[in-house]
Amino acid sequence: MKHSLMVSTTLLALASGAAHADALVDEAKAVVTKATARVDKWEGPTAGPKSVGKKLVVYVAGDMRNGGILGVAKGVKEAADVIGWTYREIDGQGSVSGQATALSQAVALKPDAIIVGGSDAVEQKAALEEAASHGIAIVGWHSGPKPGPLDGTPVFANVTTDAMEVARVASMKAIADSDGKAGVVIYADSTYAIAIAKGRAMEAEIKKCAGCKVVAFEDTPLADVSTRIPQLTTTLLQQNGSKWGYSLAINDLYYDFMPPSLEAAGIAGEGNPQNISAGDGSESAYQRIRAKDHQAATVPEPLNMQGWQLVDELNRDFAKQPWSGFVPSVHLVTADNIAFDGGPKNVFDPDNGYRDHYKAIWGAK
Repeated sequence: MKHSLMVSTTLLALASGAAHADALVDEAKAVVTKATARVDKWEGPTAGPKSVGKKLVVYVAGDMRNGGILGVAKGVKEAADVIGWTYREIDGQGSVSGQATALSQAVALKPDAIIVGGSDAVEQKAALEEAASHGIAIVGWHSGPKPGPLDGTPVFANVTTDAMEVARVASMKAIADSDGKAGVVIYADSTYAIAIAKGRAMEAEIKKCAGCKVVAFEDTPLADVSTRIPQLTTTLLQQNGSKWGYSLAINDLYYDFMPPSLEAAGIAGEGNPQNISAGDGSESAYQRIRAKDHQAATVPEPLNMQGWQLVDELNRDFAKQPWSGFVPSVHLVTADNIAFDGGPKNVFDPDNGYRDHYKAIWGAK
């Protein structure tokens, strides 16, 4: 009798586990379907202060080699021209010391505002507090792990999508495509709070999937990817072989330097590992996805639109109003939907009329 009861209990547990696994895969496929839908509706602010007049704004880039940081710079410059502000930029060149020096150079220009593009606000707290002591307004892009004001720093608003939702969508893509059997290598960078938080969030999502496995978690600095990724790719292939079916990276930059090593191992562009990026949607990533060249998907930031948002947030700060509260929805780009939402330009540029909406708010032509 006891034996029969134990068998029944075991069968029930197995059935329950299988049902849970199926439910997770179904959820993952629903998340992917929603995230790949066309972005053609404006979700941002429709009211706010008119342009406060001429200002000097300095964009301090964490590293202009990073496609996301570069894309935002283009958007800021475009929006600054429209609102009537003078734009300058300084490149921090990818190092903590270089970013601190760039911030000091920006302060010396005596601007009205500094936009921190891709540098960690906590890490650069001393330099930012120095800027704030001179009455300089500060906003950031990917300067912390969450959107909005960054506690303990003088950053008025950090512009970003929800990093945890980005991580979830990227992870769900791997779970959905593998039917809950993904063997995953995760790439992150503990130099940046937002990056390591996103990497650990992807790890947690994959671990929820009973049939999936985190094959490796690689903490690899973005500043070193050009030298480290080629050999690391070869090493991971040798160590894991077919167990490595998917990659999840916090940035497309990792995949810029992976294809030659994969090709040298005889892996075709559509072969495994299927490379998925949780941001930022660089031009090179779009090219790889379109060509099916060792990248399956990216969760891009609407970089140009976020440049406009940064200008809008600064205008609100100048007008002594609170930040807009706008957090863009997460979007997933694959070979199936790359033709729309800015795809022909190799960038995620939502077809939601954001330029006209911001112009209307500012009273600009």
